[in-house]
Amino acid sequence: MVKKILGIDYGDARTGLAYSDAMGLTAVGWCNVKSYNPEKAAAEIAEKAKEIGAELLVIGKPLNMNGTAGPRAEAALTFGETLKKYTDIPITFFDERRTTVQAHEILTQTGVFGKKRKDTVDTLAAEIILQSYMDYQKNIK
Repeated sequence: MVKKILGIDYGDARTGLAYSDAMGLTAVGWCNVKSYNPEKAAAEIAEKAKEIGAELLVIGKPLNMNGTAGPRAEAALTFGETLKKYTDIPITFFDERRTTVQAHEILTQTGVFGKKRKDTVDTLAAEIILQSYMDYQKNIK
């Protein structure tokens, strides 16, 4: 059974969101939540998850290249705990090493720069995280 999934690229200032299509095949970049306050961001994301009927939240966990958890991974885990206060939707974490770098590379290749790039990169990173998660799930079954 396919679940509606919300992908989350947590950031200190902007958090990118993407959702899965109805077939669970493709991630679709959706929007950014702009907030320096993790509680406020978590509350808004919980509302957005409810709005689309999400049954699973996938938060990117940026591990170091050697697989260890550094400060950014810890921040993602802490944000996940904050988000749990606002929703009972299950949360899982997925390794997102280099997704922001990939997003910047894609935007460079497509000629997106300046303010448009800043407004797009986190959403695109969330899309990459979610697509990678869905592809991984298909491969392990």
